[in-house]
Amino acid sequence: MRFTGKTCIVTGGGSGIGLAASLQFAREGARVVVADLHVEAAQKTVDAITAAGGTALAVAVDVGDSGQVQACIAKAVSAYGSLDVIVNDAAMMTFTPIAEIADADFFRVITTNLGSVFYFARYGLAHMNDGGAIVNLSSVHAHATTANVVPYAASKGAIEAFTRGLSIELTARKIRVNCVAPGAVDTPMLWNNPNVKSGAEKVTGAIGKPEDLAAAICFLASSDAAFVNGTTLIVDGGRLAAL
Repeated sequence: MRFTGKTCIVTGGGSGIGLAASLQFAREGARVVVADLHVEAAQKTVDAITAAGGTALAVAVDVGDSGQVQACIAKAVSAYGSLDVIVNDAAMMTFTPIAEIADADFFRVITTNLGSVFYFARYGLAHMNDGGAIVNLSSVHAHATTANVVPYAASKGAIEAFTRGLSIELTARKIRVNCVAPGAVDTPMLWNNPNVKSGAEKVTGAIGKPEDLAAAICFLASSDAAFVNGTTLIVDGGRLAAL
């Protein structure tokens, strides 16, 4: 029970990797704040946690909105007193060439994916216990990408750089900051990708389960990873090695 007595915020906790991570944290004793744009999905995660005897709270939040992120953090602290772990999983993609994408759509991806990591760090750190952990979700797209997803790939590369820099800033507080970079994972985000649906993008090689990523996330958030800081753990079933 690595997270007994600890409070964890998981963004995007209503589905996919965020759902699996929320369930795993709860199984290991955490009080889980399930933050999601769709509060009904977050509540389903909470219901599953509480049905299994765990403790959780659903919070509706647009992670690209500074005010909503601050409100989410305030609700978590009001309910549980302080924070120990923040997992930044919520993200979005677009599938438009850079020469055609609208300015607003480009920056919506950057704000949702990268801005949210900044917001939860900026406003969550004041309430985090020393010795806590932040785990950000990057992607193999930060290392090897495809056409028409430049905003997503750029945001994920920036998240890895943000992670390295923030880990240095928090050394004195012993708050570790790390990334997990998933490959292809069996989630709605993968199968709803229009390039995958059309066959333009072939999903080859290993496809992971959300639980595979949850295991990596919980490892990095736990004391088992006490000497792991400022790094990106690629969890892709060997996808990058084959590219």
